[in-house]
Amino acid sequence: MICSRTSRELQEINRVYKEMDKTDLEKDIISNTSGDFRKMMVALAKGRRAEDGSIIDYELIEQDAQNLYDAGVKRKGTDVPKWISIMTAWSVFHFQKVFSMYKSYSPYDMLESIKKEIKGNLENDFLNLVQCIWNKCLYFAERLYDSVKGKGTQDKVLIRLVVSCSEVNMLKIRSEFMRKYGKSLYYYVP
Repeated sequence: MICSRTSRELQEINRVYKEMDKTDLEKDIISNTSGDFRKMMVALAKGRRAEDGSIIDYELIEQDAQNLYDAGVKRKGTDVPKWISIMTAWSVFHFQKVFSMYKSYSPYDMLESIKKEIKGNLENDFLNLVQCIWNKCLYFAERLYDSVKGKGTQDKVLIRLVVSCSEVNMLKIRSEFMRKYGKSLYYYVP
């Protein structure tokens, strides 16, 4: 869920976490994770990603797309710290443009590149981050579907998602759900 939050929301989460738990979220992340996964979680949890603005820097967009390609698919072995520093710095709008531009450098889109280059929890984090950047409502629709498909509902996951989704835009999420799965969310969750 940390990947789906704005910088303002993360700053508020950090404040409330410290108030309730009497410790920093960053410290808890550091003590419970390791390696590049830890670096990614700490960078996201700090809530320092730029917010969407009205200024579009096409040179920076092109540079970031090239740097992501150079640090990943182009070389043998991904420069994960480089990917983390790039993908946790800029706004959602900026990265929507970067990921579109990325296709002009790479034979793969960003999601395919992540699947080829990264494994484990870090792969899931990068995938979640990119999916949230592309279309946050579709991301939540897919997570909701994952929690209700098949036999039995994952109640705890479903409840957490519904509460989180209510803060995003449940109407848009329901629309994305219907568009992708051809049935209403209410069909799955009466």
